[in-house]
Amino acid sequence: MSRQTLSRRKILDAALRLADERGLAGLTMRRLAAEFGVEAMSLYNHVANKRDLLDGIAARVFESIPLPDPALAWDERLRFLGNGAFAAFAAHPVVARAVVAGEADPRSVRALRVIDAFFGALLDAGLDEPSAVRRYRSLSGLLFGAVLVQTVSPAGAQTHQADLIDDWLCTAARNEELPHLRLVLPVMAVDVCRPDFGPELDLFIDGLRPTRPAAPAPPLAPPPAPVCAPGP
Repeated sequence: MSRQTLSRRKILDAALRLADERGLAGLTMRRLAAEFGVEAMSLYNHVANKRDLLDGIAARVFESIPLPDPALAWDERLRFLGNGAFAAFAAHPVVARAVVAGEADPRSVRALRVIDAFFGALLDAGLDEPSAVRRYRSLSGLLFGAVLVQTVSPAGAQTHQADLIDDWLCTAARNEELPHLRLVLPVMAVDVCRPDFGPELDLFIDGLRPTRPAAPAPPLAPPPAPVCAPGP
């Protein structure tokens, strides 16, 4: 390949594509440099090291998440951000796995604007700062868990799942201590649908809404006055 003018953005975009194609193990500085027709040392004018490269591709995925209109209600913004983040990471599951494993973190201002928008929606929902942090971590777990479940290798995963369910069915049929599994396993065996992130996000958002206090009970009616019998 002919030599190209390098920039950090070009390097990160090429690294993201290589990671998608070959996984993190296949993303080497030498292979990345070959994409541009240069020596690996030329990359270090734009990325400090392999960790900086991985942080950079994580930032590129975060930066691709569209930001909602700040005039929208907090729940609409949170839904917009959540669905956008799911789509972005489902397109690059190798980066999702790297973020979950702590191998890559977003550090650019544009990436952090997305996280800032998540916190803005959570705070506008009426949460205090500690509650917003806890809820953000819960939402991150929900998001990345859904991405990882839905983007595993389809062929191998389906074969493994079918074999596992068959094994569970045999075990449950012989064991009275597993009555609920016996009920649901036939459904699991025929249900090929993967978990849907959208409804799970809706449930998460509904859980943030303030609960209305119960209506006060009506006052008790005063007891009837006693009826006095006439005197003698």
